[in-house]
Amino acid sequence: MRHSILLLAFFGPLFSCGGPAKDEVRHPSPSPPPAAQQSAPADTRPVIVAFGDSLSAGYGLEPGLSYPDFLQKNLDAAGYSYRIVNEGISGDTSSGGLERVPSVLAHKPAIVILELGANDGLRGIPVAQTRDNLDQILTQLKASGASVLLAGITLPRNYGELYIRDFDRIYPGLAAKHGVPRLPFLLEGVVLNPKLMQRDALHPTAEGCRIVARNVFTALQPLLKK
Repeated sequence: MRHSILLLAFFGPLFSCGGPAKDEVRHPSPSPPPAAQQSAPADTRPVIVAFGDSLSAGYGLEPGLSYPDFLQKNLDAAGYSYRIVNEGISGDTSSGGLERVPSVLAHKPAIVILELGANDGLRGIPVAQTRDNLDQILTQLKASGASVLLAGITLPRNYGELYIRDFDRIYPGLAAKHGVPRLPFLLEGVVLNPKLMQRDALHPTAEGCRIVARNVFTALQPLLKK
């Protein structure tokens, strides 16, 4: 049908009673100029950065199913006007996080959820080194004016009683030193339930992340403003 219309428009001769008239070429009318592209309005909501490793990044999950994604929904539903930025990188350690502090601060966050150290423990990095890295990260975040929620983590029990004991002391010690609130265990209510953990038994499923987001939201509320 479209081809027929085009043929008629460009090749259909006009006849008069005296014989064939000169072919009339019909030029298509110029299209109106496209409307000026309107740039999307800037999102001016205060930023909350989820600064961490695979537990923040949503390792093994489809996009939109990490705990920061669910946390955004919790904030929206409760009427808090904040924008979550996910700065989770799978495999990151406290030393890698220390190097990434400038990129986190580039977001000008109002709040940072600091979740790092698990990969240090799984690799057997000396506890003193992990503590020092997190100490420096907290110092820089606080100096920027951002509020910080420190999310604690622990290790599988086969890493040795003394190592785990010293590792577990990192988070309460640093929270007290820097005067920041602490979520004692990020995976509370999740890690011991196989239905909420992926097959590696280290990372939560989507439903597990939903629970993690609730844990974080509860700990975060004293820092939030409506």
